[in-house]
Amino acid sequence: MAEQLIFSDDIISKEDKYISLFPQIYALIEGETDLIANLANVSAALKEAFNFFWVGFYIVKKDQLVLGPFQGPIACTRIGYGKGVCGTSWKENRAIVVADVDQFPGHIACSSLSQSEIVIPIVKDNQVVAVLDVDSEHLNHFDDIDQKYLSKIVDQLKF
Repeated sequence: MAEQLIFSDDIISKEDKYISLFPQIYALIEGETDLIANLANVSAALKEAFNFFWVGFYIVKKDQLVLGPFQGPIACTRIGYGKGVCGTSWKENRAIVVADVDQFPGHIACSSLSQSEIVIPIVKDNQVVAVLDVDSEHLNHFDDIDQKYLSKIVDQLKF
């Protein structure tokens, strides 16, 4: 696959952009066995396609989430189980959409510019092994469409 994403000029909706992006991400990771390379390309593709403030992965290592490949400003390196949005998603094994991070009890502010967030757990053998974390500098940025397609994208990752 070429090292660029291709979008038609007539793509105007968020859902259409995800629909167009999905096969391109699949082509990027298909046949590649290195997890870090795949996480890096997925985070880069999402950042490029949607210009998210921050997008990346935290990987479960013992009792913490440890920063993995990401795109955006520097980030928190370690997050405890049940702490913040990422740790809560890990603990509860569910996607979490936060319209206003200031309203989420225990939110960890890696950047004061982040205003809304979505976290999607990545599950293998019924255990959360990582989370995809996406932040926006805008309030109410994420919705069911993001949750649906980001979940489909992480389902393609081989942990």
